[in-house]
Amino acid sequence: MKKLPIDHFSAGDITLGVIGLGYVGLPLCVEAADAEKGGVKVLGFDLKQTVVDGVNAGHSHIQDVPSKDVARLREKGLLEATSDMARLAECDAISICVPTPLSKTRDPDVSFVLGATESVAGALQPGQLVVLESTTYPGTTRELMLPALERTGLEAGKDFFLCFSPERVDPGNPTWHTKNTPKVIGGVTPGCSEVGAAFYRRFIDTMVPVSSAEAAELTKILENTFRAVNIGLVNETAIIADRLGVDVWEVIEAASTKPFGFMKFLPGPGLGGHCIPVDPHYLSWKMRTLNYKTRFIELASEINAEMPLFVVGKVREALNRGRKAVNGSRVLLLGVAYKRDIDDVRESPALDIMKLLEAGGAEVAYHDPFVPALQEEGKELASVALTDEALAAADVAVIVTDHTDVDYARVVRLSKAVVDARHTIADAEVEGASAGPDRWIVKG
Repeated sequence: MKKLPIDHFSAGDITLGVIGLGYVGLPLCVEAADAEKGGVKVLGFDLKQTVVDGVNAGHSHIQDVPSKDVARLREKGLLEATSDMARLAECDAISICVPTPLSKTRDPDVSFVLGATESVAGALQPGQLVVLESTTYPGTTRELMLPALERTGLEAGKDFFLCFSPERVDPGNPTWHTKNTPKVIGGVTPGCSEVGAAFYRRFIDTMVPVSSAEAAELTKILENTFRAVNIGLVNETAIIADRLGVDVWEVIEAASTKPFGFMKFLPGPGLGGHCIPVDPHYLSWKMRTLNYKTRFIELASEINAEMPLFVVGKVREALNRGRKAVNGSRVLLLGVAYKRDIDDVRESPALDIMKLLEAGGAEVAYHDPFVPALQEEGKELASVALTDEALAAADVAVIVTDHTDVDYARVVRLSKAVVDARHTIADAEVEGASAGPDRWIVKG
């Protein structure tokens, strides 16, 4: 067996190829090219020519990546984008950061991973490191990628190195980002893990090697399933508290004073983003192939999926207080991004709330400073300005996403009714706010 090229990957001149320049890929490109140790040149691959042209012009299309960083790295010759997959042959290391959505039947769609793998196989060179970062079900790296790459006649762990290292991107997080978030990695052989960890240490502060690709794949699924299940629990608690006439947020705050054995999660309008609503279903699908039912995952998903309907029920209650029906009412949604201060609407519960209200006959508009336009099922909407007139004209304002640059005291003061799905407004601090014991309806 060849001696592992640890020194080359840990300190030598390296070209990193990143397939997919989205929320995961572009931040990885910038972090690697900007590494203090230097010696990493990055070649980004994307099938969208507009993305390629934008990066090459020094522009970022990702909110968490400033354009000035992309422009600086372009000027230094450390970052380039291309749609020519044949150039993967120029790379020493290749990271695959492509989407892994769910199909309509909630089965994993690994077509992007398979497409990227075939591109890598077509250009695979001896000594290359290949790492899948896209979240997927345990077994993907070994069962799907490994056979495709070894059909080239090269052997993993000897002629090339194959790992799984899950992305842990949290869009909009000001504290934790690509460099300082510990990174898990597992290879299809121990040697693959060693090479992969040696390379990523060049620009990641803390590496967490595990014994196999499957362990790394399951680690990522566990992280997001943990959140999905606990959010499901606290969302069900919110429904229970509502039936009991108890303030669920008061209960959560009281419980969180316990210094051990309790972790604080908050209820809301439902799950959003690409990870938490999606990733647990990869594991559910995998386990169905092994004749096992993931009961916690299925139940949590069911509860979380019902939260938009719960919020719409609160809208109906708020309108009823003013002797209005949903049918014919004007509803203003405040925020459509899936979480605070980002522009990402993937799986956002706001979209479901909008559909449910429109199905009930409501006229729905939205305001979101991060999402100026929205396309949903062939219909295009534009964010409305949050003027005094817009607030006064709406029969009810619904706080779906708690963006920080909105004056919520003004919202309460000018709106006829307000439903707060994020517990953004503290009644004692906002003039004109009043609420029942559940605090979802803060004015109505």
